[in-house]
Amino acid sequence: MPKKTIQKFLPDHNKVKQQKSLKIFGSLLHDANLWHLNRRSARGAFSVGLFFAFIPVPFQMVLAAACAIPFRVNLPLSVALVWLTNPLTMPPIFYCSYRVGAFALGQKTQPFHFEASWEWLVESLSTIGPAFMIGSLICASIAALVGYFGIDWLWRHSVNKAWNSRGQ
Repeated sequence: MPKKTIQKFLPDHNKVKQQKSLKIFGSLLHDANLWHLNRRSARGAFSVGLFFAFIPVPFQMVLAAACAIPFRVNLPLSVALVWLTNPLTMPPIFYCSYRVGAFALGQKTQPFHFEASWEWLVESLSTIGPAFMIGSLICASIAALVGYFGIDWLWRHSVNKAWNSRGQ
């Protein structure tokens, strides 16, 4: 069942509440629905977490938490899914986002070589930046939709399977 599988990987909600970056939400973190795991909260959390995983901004976890609170979806799951983009997966994911954005804008992809400098960043924002940002929004939206409907289907499927196995 997805609930048991997901709960194995979720951090303890007390540890999540103690995160310094989440202290800005104060008493909003005391809503029990943010910590409850059911089909509705899981599909929403997958949607929120996967969306912000594809958005190239700092503090993705804080943004995911900020969206999980008003949507009342599972907060630890939303925050954990942001780590889909980590230092190992970020380059290929963001390169694919750039390619998707270039395709959406009808542009040819431009070769570029990464440099850890402010000048390179400023120059890149004007050359590859628009395609990268559009591609990131497209990929984030698609990932959010796939996560939402995928976990919903998986949850329903496992419940039906468990229900049918009881009857036999």
